Amino acid sequence: MKIIIDTHIYLWALAEPFRLSDPKRSALEDLANTIYLSAVSIAELMIKASIGKIQIDFDPVAKAKESGFSLLDFSSDAALMLKDLPFHHKDPFDRMLIAQSIATRYPIMTEDSKITQYDCRVI
Repeated sequence: MKIIIDTHIYLWALAEPFRLSDPKRSALEDLANTIYLSAVSIAELMIKASIGKIQIDFDPVAKAKESGFSLLDFSSDAALMLKDLPFHHKDPFDRMLIAQSIATRYPIMTEDSKITQYDCRVI
């Protein structure tokens, strides 16, 4: 299975894996799955670090590769979906991840319950 991970899932997997449920941890560790870190999450981390909301003292791209995650670019097709995406969720980064999940038909792994209101599969 191909899975897009939400930004907080990526951070938890790196630094606080105990916060992940057993099924989520198993899915991340299953070598049959391709786990994607979206360029959207990298942008979110860099923007939040630049405004002092979080501290990032590592290269998230290099760390993702070291951790066995694949990188997923944000496509123009996914961007076009943002215009008609309902406003159940206001966070622009989450909205982009939702659009990406819908466009690729890859489920998104998250703890954000608002994402379940969209036409995408949530793990």
